[in-house]
Amino acid sequence: MTNEPEARPNRVPLIVLAWAWVVLPFAYGVYELFLKLVQLFG
Repeated sequence: MTNEPEARPNRVPLIVLAWAWVVLPFAYGVYELFLKLVQLFG
């Protein structure tokens, strides 16, 4: 019997994709909001 760790699937790409799915649209919305604020107050 060996003490090798069990093989687990690498979830890092999935986590990165999930964060990108949330952060990218949010960042785009903040960017658009900034442009609108510049038009309104600038």
